[in-house]
Amino acid sequence: MNNHTQVSLPASRQGSPLLGGQLSTHPREMLRATLGAALGLSLSVWLCQQVFGTAVATLLIGPVGASAILLFAVPSGALAQPWSILGGYLTSAVVATAVAQLGGHSLPMASLAVGLSVLAMFLLRCLHPPGGAVALCVVLAGPALQALGERAILPVMLNALSLLTMAVLYNNLTGLRYPKRPAPQINMHPAADSTPALSSGITTEDLDKALEGFGGFVDLTREDLGQLIEKAEQAAMRRRVGAVQAADIMTRELHLISPETTVRDALDLLGAMRLKVLPVTDAEQRLVGVVTLVDLASVLDRRRLRLVRRRPNDRTPVSEIMTAQVTAVAAQAPIGDLVPLLSERGLHALPVLDGDRLVGLVTQTDLIGALQRGLCGQRG
Repeated sequence: MNNHTQVSLPASRQGSPLLGGQLSTHPREMLRATLGAALGLSLSVWLCQQVFGTAVATLLIGPVGASAILLFAVPSGALAQPWSILGGYLTSAVVATAVAQLGGHSLPMASLAVGLSVLAMFLLRCLHPPGGAVALCVVLAGPALQALGERAILPVMLNALSLLTMAVLYNNLTGLRYPKRPAPQINMHPAADSTPALSSGITTEDLDKALEGFGGFVDLTREDLGQLIEKAEQAAMRRRVGAVQAADIMTRELHLISPETTVRDALDLLGAMRLKVLPVTDAEQRLVGVVTLVDLASVLDRRRLRLVRRRPNDRTPVSEIMTAQVTAVAAQAPIGDLVPLLSERGLHALPVLDGDRLVGLVTQTDLIGALQRGLCGQRG
């Protein structure tokens, strides 16, 4: 079997050596980033001008402009996070100031300052490309900045703090979470000692090795890569199964119980019908919860099996033990969205709703059958 798959993109979506690759950016996001970068740069330069004068603000405008692009156009990148800009600016300013004090304000000293700044940022895990421009500006500064001596760090950090503050406010007000927060992780394996993995079987260690395999710095975290792979898997699943929806594969013959149904009756129904899940609905067939074998088993465990051995006519209502926080899907939900819910979260069945009414259940068996039919249809 050939393990290497070659994918051809339409000509309109392929990059070129001269024009670069395609940027998957919505025009609205371009406008948002453009306005944010302009506002952030204007505020930082204005504050620096008020405190240190126009000459100093003008000398440092270059790195601030470069940082504005990162913080507003690609705020999810590792190079645009708060520690990157604060640590990058501070490290570069300190290194450049020391180099200038010891070796003077010359081009060779500026090159040395940039190299040492890059090394220091790598070691401190605060790599920020405009930090190199900060080092150049400090070493090759004009008289206004040179007059500050070692205090040249102050206007540099004022720019960093004001630009970062603007980025936090603007990005969040325009619907983009910044700083980036780690995405909540879902344990893909029921066992407590197992390693989280994607549905493809890729583990976090695999992601780390993939990132290390690039051989250089990649502005992509393990979490970013994991989310990218997961979304690609979901898109591929939707493509393979086509337009199949939950309503197309769900079980319509339902065994429903009410919140007043007793635990004993629910247990008898589960056993008689060989079921694992019983939906609990009100008089209008609106879903209010589910009762599973796990719920009933917990009751049996708490009562040390008295429910079965000593109290066969237990009248406890299922409303006291049912799971009220239920994961449900709409009848129009594509089948690709059901796969991670049933395969990775350990759910045995997904209630299907039409509005707020329960109309069916999608079980793991339903899903497996649908996927098998879809894959066999493709091969045919």
